[in-house]
Amino acid sequence: MVSAHWDTAEPRVSAATQPATIHDFGGFPAELYQQRYPAPGAPKLAEDVRGALEGAGLRCDVDPDRGLDHGAWVPLKWMYPRADIPVTQLSVQSHRGPRHHHEVGRALSALRGKATLILASGGIVHNLRELEWHRQGTREPTAWARDFNDWIAARVASGAVDELIDYRHLAPEAKRSHPTEEHFDPFFVGMGAGGLPARRLELGFDLGSLGMDGYVFG
Repeated sequence: MVSAHWDTAEPRVSAATQPATIHDFGGFPAELYQQRYPAPGAPKLAEDVRGALEGAGLRCDVDPDRGLDHGAWVPLKWMYPRADIPVTQLSVQSHRGPRHHHEVGRALSALRGKATLILASGGIVHNLRELEWHRQGTREPTAWARDFNDWIAARVASGAVDELIDYRHLAPEAKRSHPTEEHFDPFFVGMGAGGLPARRLELGFDLGSLGMDGYVFG
């Protein structure tokens, strides 16, 4: 699991045998803080991840204690509610940009065919500063968020890897759609690992500027 909510200077992979459930958010109902996702860890896979990245010339440290943050356990709780799938988590480096994360993904492609699922958890459009609460439940996007979302979908469909990597300069409303880059970094890891084109999961929007689309690469 590559989560936007673990941001480090260099890639780090978790090797905890029983990862804790991390509640890395504030101001939400008490029920959220009572949630637990007791999936087993995957120390052997963590070593395979480190080996794949270092084999591609990328430094990767192993964290023996890191748990699963909400970018990991929230989607996993829906996908595997019995929490019986071993999980390791890989960090992003938001200061290093899309090309770095694409290279991380290409290194992880060495794990394909080894009973490993690479999940990238972030957001296609993620601007919490401009949430429009009056749109709650309508699934209608703001115009600027829709334009960015459609631009990404079109480039994925056409296999325009270089344009996607340079989205910051080419895509409409790029900086507005991602004031900071950590929530878009996992997308590039997934793209590097699975390649283009990809199957789009059109999941729409929430609160105007939260783009929920997903992509199945490879």
